[in-house]
Amino acid sequence: MHLIKHIKNGIVVCLLLSSFSGIGQDVHFSQYYRAPLLVNPALTGVFPGNHRAMLNYRDQWAGVAPFKTYGLAYDASILKAKLSNKYLGVGLMALKDEAGDTHLSTTQVNISVSSVITINSDQNISAGIQGGFAQRSVDAGALQWGAEYEENIGYQAIPGVGIDYENFSYGDFSAGLAWSYSSGETNMTSNDQLSITAGVALYHLNQPAQLFDEETLHQQMVAHAGASIGIKNTNLAFAPSVLYLRQGPLTEINVGGLIRYTLRAESRHTGLLKEKALYLGSYYRVGDALIPTLILEIAGYSVGFSYDLNLSALKAATKGQGGFELSLRYIAPNSSKSGKYRHKSLI
Repeated sequence: MHLIKHIKNGIVVCLLLSSFSGIGQDVHFSQYYRAPLLVNPALTGVFPGNHRAMLNYRDQWAGVAPFKTYGLAYDASILKAKLSNKYLGVGLMALKDEAGDTHLSTTQVNISVSSVITINSDQNISAGIQGGFAQRSVDAGALQWGAEYEENIGYQAIPGVGIDYENFSYGDFSAGLAWSYSSGETNMTSNDQLSITAGVALYHLNQPAQLFDEETLHQQMVAHAGASIGIKNTNLAFAPSVLYLRQGPLTEINVGGLIRYTLRAESRHTGLLKEKALYLGSYYRVGDALIPTLILEIAGYSVGFSYDLNLSALKAATKGQGGFELSLRYIAPNSSKSGKYRHKSLI
């Protein structure tokens, strides 16, 4: 039991040091395509609808050095009627990440604004900025360092010592560019739709100080691309996507895709029957994990499930435990009421 406790503390200490040395990676989700404001500020308001709300939850390495991450986001497209061939996107995102018995925690709130310009009936480009603040905290006294023997008492856990850490906050700013393309229609007879989204973003433009004045949070470069490809004369579509992250000396690559199967088409005249669809597939985080994924979509509502199957050397310490992830999304109005441009790429 003591050995297990030492392993857990070792993992937490490593996370503590990496997070506060400025080389740790940002909070992120395996279902990154369900957290667009965390991928690129330019994706704010870029979706087939006027309002979008998203909720993300991640539980990783439960029972060893547990991570719990929560995300809540809302964005909307505005001024579509007043502006010609362009509109604005506005959004709000809140994140909470907590790790281990020491409650190593990051809380962040960001506001996003984007400008979306229509090139033609099939394409648009967007530019976005994001700004907010974050707070980091840790309960260093919760660390346990094995046990010592005291007469008349027995073996007692030694509380954490030697770490003098104060909570701190910082401002954070980011920016990005994105391009979107959609053509064709999605229905049971043609299903010839093609939609593509791609973009780049740079997070932590101001490189905020971390813990000590001489340490800063590395800028993070993000490149992403995704598509939705209708398979003609079927009720199937293929949705591949890729995400590349570079932050300081760390690199992360996610690649994979989902097959979308239309379970039931919406009734075009009465609207009483709502469209239902199922996404099934997998993603691979290079050198780290395989991520089987399932998403159920009913009209403007959808729920996604995924689980990280740990493939890295870390699986020995985590006993093979990966990360469960849940996502909820709502888009209004329901974009499936129009066959054209109905299913955008996942990101």
